[in-house]
Amino acid sequence: MNIGAPDHVNGQAGPELSSLSDSSMVNISLYWVGAALLSALYASAAVEALTPDPANGRWVDTWASMPQLTETSNLPPSPFIQFRNTTVRQTIRVSTGAKQIRIRLSNAFGTINLPITSATIAFPLNGTAGASAIQTSSLQTLTFSGNTSVVIPNGALAVTDPIAFAVQPETMVTVTVYLEQGQQSSDITSHPGSRTTSWLVNGNHVGAADLRDLSGLTSVEHWYFLSAVEAWSPKAVKALVIIGDSITDGRGSTTNGNDRWPDQLLTRTQSNPTTKNIITIINQAAGGNRILADGLGPNVFGRIERDVLSHSGVAYAMIFEGVNDIGTASPTTINTVPDLLIQAFRQISVRVHALGIPFFGATITPFFGNTYYTPQNEAARKRVNEWIRSHSGSGGVFDALIDFDAAVRDNSVGGNVERINPTFDSGDGLHLNPAGYKAMAETFDLTLFDKFASGVIGFQ
Repeated sequence: MNIGAPDHVNGQAGPELSSLSDSSMVNISLYWVGAALLSALYASAAVEALTPDPANGRWVDTWASMPQLTETSNLPPSPFIQFRNTTVRQTIRVSTGAKQIRIRLSNAFGTINLPITSATIAFPLNGTAGASAIQTSSLQTLTFSGNTSVVIPNGALAVTDPIAFAVQPETMVTVTVYLEQGQQSSDITSHPGSRTTSWLVNGNHVGAADLRDLSGLTSVEHWYFLSAVEAWSPKAVKALVIIGDSITDGRGSTTNGNDRWPDQLLTRTQSNPTTKNIITIINQAAGGNRILADGLGPNVFGRIERDVLSHSGVAYAMIFEGVNDIGTASPTTINTVPDLLIQAFRQISVRVHALGIPFFGATITPFFGNTYYTPQNEAARKRVNEWIRSHSGSGGVFDALIDFDAAVRDNSVGGNVERINPTFDSGDGLHLNPAGYKAMAETFDLTLFDKFASGVIGFQ
């Protein structure tokens, strides 16, 4: 007698079950109830078996990316349309070390459910960004409240169960996700400007040692669905969240090189004994982002809660935006943009300060030689920068100034201060190269972390 899939589960007795005595039916029912309870207990034990280490720690984001609605050109290519029967392997770099971590997956911009069939975590082979291969000895299955799969509703996110997966500062981590059904919509959540290679292949290969061994493998330079990595950390560990656009997102940096300016700031914090392994750098930037209106991704007004205030362990916030608001303004509206940006900075400051979080402001870098440049636009940039400088410091809109403009403009004798130093220019007059991003990272005063360790007064 086969009772592997009893019909009575659906309220109808099969031909074999209908001939059983009432006591036999009761025994079979009790068997299945007991099996279900035992399965639930095993799942619960798997979740609860992990003891927090350190005991008095807390969750702090050690990596995050700004989720966006994927533009048509950045959707997965054929045959991975809508991720049907697709494995996605992606690498990310954490900020600080930890013994226990968990992953956030996002369906923020999805309009239908996002069904995740299975997911794993491992270290990439040789610790390399963008690697298709993993260190198989480090491979672990990710679970969601004890289950290996999860359905994430539209607009929501899912958090994995904590796992014992010890990471060192600035370590690369590989997350591999399989979607059997895919997400049958063109509204997919991603971060297009990953500057990191990700891999797509048909079939469930979340445990594969190297996806290059499989036929049909395709690479892209986007992150899909990954929202954050949280690390169980000592209370001294705190996160700096950076609100930015393509300059912070790393346009002009090296693919798989992790040399955006926030990456290089992280390296500085890890090289400094006063900030080593206690400051995480959370890059919440996206190309084309604007403060006053949607661009590529929601405007800063619309994303401040999701991308800053809702993240774990945030103790510092910084904004480096405004160039896209100025550069995309029309000749008839550009004269109003500075006042609107100033009001926006004030409003964002109020919301950040309300939680006692110090708020740092950065000046807008030059764009001479780019299509954004006009004399009117340059005048607007200078006016906003003058205001940022004069409203930074004790009692100001910004608690500290990060003067990127002064750091990367052409300050040479006879140079043009309206343009980026030619040695820092990526070639388009707007974005910087890795050397320029290093100069930006070196502009950030590391003593600010200690100075504002206790936060700020929220009254404003």
